[in-house]
Amino acid sequence: MFTFQIDEETFLRLLTYQNAEELFALTDSCRTYLRKWLPWVDSTKTVEDSKRFIEMTLKKFASNNGFETGIWYKGELAGVIGFHSIDWSNKKTSIGYWLGEQFQGHGLMTKSCIAYINYAFDELKLNRVEIRCAVENSKSRAIPERLGFINEGTIRDAEWLYDHFVDHVVYGMLAKDWNKVKINERYEK
Repeated sequence: MFTFQIDEETFLRLLTYQNAEELFALTDSCRTYLRKWLPWVDSTKTVEDSKRFIEMTLKKFASNNGFETGIWYKGELAGVIGFHSIDWSNKKTSIGYWLGEQFQGHGLMTKSCIAYINYAFDELKLNRVEIRCAVENSKSRAIPERLGFINEGTIRDAEWLYDHFVDHVVYGMLAKDWNKVKINERYEK
């Protein structure tokens, strides 16, 4: 199984159908919290909806167009991180992520992003990784900023979020810039 061991308590693994109930339970447990920034929360109403999401991610993985992994912390599913898709012609991808509210504050998403970025540059030989966040989503924006991504600008009305548009900040990292700094210098516990 496709797995990244992050530390003794944390690992990333491809989501499978066996994770559907756990994924739905996590989503449902923090629905109000997630809904503030994620447009798909209202359409995830049942375990079957989580299964459909997992099916989509497995097809994406099989077609070599990105993948999603669950973030497990101390044996519990804590969130999800993934490559939205991979633009092989231009050697680039973007990362999306979310974490259950009760799992915040342990550095899980920063560590998970580091694993994904290393994989993108070292294994997939990509040149560019983007992270886009709503301008007002300070927790999500803190991750690329902490990791030294460049704020490349704002896209106005980038996403419809239930009843209003939100602007997105685009953060970019190039392979040549990522490789200039050692991992332990990028992230301190």
